[in-house]
Amino acid sequence: MNLESKWLEDFSALAATRSFSQAAERRFVTQPAFSRRIRSLEAALGLQLVNRSRTPIELTEAGQLFLVTARTVVDQLGEILRHLHHLEGGQGEVVQVAAAHSLASGFFPRWVAQLRNDGLNIATRLVATNVGDAVHALREGGCDLMLAFYDPDAALQMDAEIFPSLHMGTTEMLPVCAVDAEGKPLFDLEGEGSVPLLAYTAGAFLGRSVNLLLRQRNLRYTTVYETAMADSLKSMALEGMGIAWVPRLSMRGELERGELAVCGGSQWHVPLEIRLYRCALVRKANVRLLWRKLEGAAAVDPKVSQSPEK
Repeated sequence: MNLESKWLEDFSALAATRSFSQAAERRFVTQPAFSRRIRSLEAALGLQLVNRSRTPIELTEAGQLFLVTARTVVDQLGEILRHLHHLEGGQGEVVQVAAAHSLASGFFPRWVAQLRNDGLNIATRLVATNVGDAVHALREGGCDLMLAFYDPDAALQMDAEIFPSLHMGTTEMLPVCAVDAEGKPLFDLEGEGSVPLLAYTAGAFLGRSVNLLLRQRNLRYTTVYETAMADSLKSMALEGMGIAWVPRLSMRGELERGELAVCGGSQWHVPLEIRLYRCALVRKANVRLLWRKLEGAAAVDPKVSQSPEK
């Protein structure tokens, strides 16, 4: 049996309010997400806990019995966590951030360090994931913030009023490859022959951006490797396997040391915008504090970013 503690808190809130909409508001998630979580709890238990045909809703007999256990577990977990935070001198809430893999390693550490230098000492928990899973986590209440490259397709699926976002900076994807003994690129995008391409898998946002560029430039290429991970493409490029488009922030060291070389002019670069998203329904004090600080910085100077390209 795989139960999540948040489901128990959801069920307790539902029992107290006897309304899915009110309980969802109390739990700071959208009503569809809240309903799915209650159904997940029922599926995990193999029991129907709620009679949805009645208004206001009623708990089934199994639901009434389980409520006692749910409340007990939630209370005990809360007490244990408060005790542990006290022992560790913790500051309370932990802000959970879901981030695209390349941003998790290339942007997040410097960003958090900069926040601390600015006097904002907020405890964070990072989950590196793909953009699709990050969006799902934000919509379902599985994280407080999402750090991602701006993707118009994903943005269309998210109500801007419920999921506001802030501009965090810009970077770009560069076509790179390994170098020869003289430090020159092994491959050249300006040549007449076909080049070996280290590609993103179908559906990946970075891959869609690169594929659009390749169609526009009519590049002749042969795909020799595919993955959804920018870091994996970088590793293959370092081995001399081909050309990969990698976010600049993911390969600062390799470019500075001359291990990778940019093998095409600016016409081959793909601009990227970094954005931070939150759910407006979340009322965590640290999330609101962070958001107000970032909004204030943007209001003072709209061009100011948390870009790691500095």
